[in-house]
Amino acid sequence: MDIATLIALQTIGHLLADYTFQSKKTAKSKAKKGFKSKHLKWHILTVFLSSFIISLDFRFLPWAIAIAGIHWIIDGLKPQLLNNKWLHKGAFFIDQLLHIITYVAASILYVNIVRWQPLILDATYFPIICLIAMFLLCTKPANIVIKEIFNLFSVSFTEKSQDLPNAGRLIGITERSLVLVLIIVGQFSAVGFLITAKSILRFKDGDYLKTEYVLIGTMLSFAIAIGCALLYTLFIAP
Repeated sequence: MDIATLIALQTIGHLLADYTFQSKKTAKSKAKKGFKSKHLKWHILTVFLSSFIISLDFRFLPWAIAIAGIHWIIDGLKPQLLNNKWLHKGAFFIDQLLHIITYVAASILYVNIVRWQPLILDATYFPIICLIAMFLLCTKPANIVIKEIFNLFSVSFTEKSQDLPNAGRLIGITERSLVLVLIIVGQFSAVGFLITAKSILRFKDGDYLKTEYVLIGTMLSFAIAIGCALLYTLFIAP
């Protein structure tokens, strides 16, 4: 359980550093300039601090430095990945997979070699930590993942939108949080009602091209929330 708990904590650290605390400007700068980006060093500092602080063990310091160092190499090489004609559409997912492998491997090695001794936690906190990670995933990270899935499958809608700025992102975060809560408390029928209500509202727009685009995003959004909720209820919940 120590390994699983530390991995869950490092997942929170990764979500905070690579999504919540990272601006769009920083992400674009890294993607374009790689190692030459002036934003990269500050991002890596954020990665290090998130990894080290969230570990709750001062002995994790060199491991957090290693995680941040590997993160720096991966992000620095991002432009090469984006310029590859075979891999550019999946660059985001390759990048994230490498980051996940890094902190998971570091967590496993640390527990087996050093023995993790957190300051304030024990195994009973594992479900709570996982729940925090899932709610965090359902915020800004999920919005970005959905956008990258659209990019991977070349799904786009080019007409200038008349919607409120960032309204779609806020709606997505709200609906995923609601779905997560509803499934955890066992209100599956309410989830079905929520999906139906949103679908009806979207189809009333009359713009079928936009409706299909939004409907795909909605289904992906619900899929992420439902997947997280089922994972928690079936395998993690006490």
